[in-house]
Amino acid sequence: MEFRRLTEQDLPSLLELYKQLQPDDDFSSIENSKSVWKEIENNPDIRYFGAIDDGKVVSTCYAVFIPNLTRNNRGVCFIENVVTDKDYRNQGLASKVIDMAVSYAKEKNCYKAILQSGISRSDAHRFYENKGFDGSSKKAFDMRL
Repeated sequence: MEFRRLTEQDLPSLLELYKQLQPDDDFSSIENSKSVWKEIENNPDIRYFGAIDDGKVVSTCYAVFIPNLTRNNRGVCFIENVVTDKDYRNQGLASKVIDMAVSYAKEKNCYKAILQSGISRSDAHRFYENKGFDGSSKKAFDMRL
């Protein structure tokens, strides 16, 4: 098992894994995804991390650094799209990719990392709390656009 930052070569496998996270999404256009990936690679504040088994992305998350004018100008790191392949769960893989994202946040001198999870995913919530995230400190709101 290899743990590293993902590259464009990982994109097809990453999109396959995302089908488990968002089964209703349309992942049919790899070309559109390649265009978005170029934007991601060109942004130094976005990092995708993954666990790779024999060339297959089996666990992943991404982290986005956001500069901030409060907290002595210390930024925020937003961690999103945490997913592990159903055949690889309960092996500590998500824990390791989240650790990579948190390390990135520390490198960027962030004062906090934020992670969102679906409201009904109580098992995932316990996992995140065991990783040190506080699910009761703030309330997140989102607006679908």
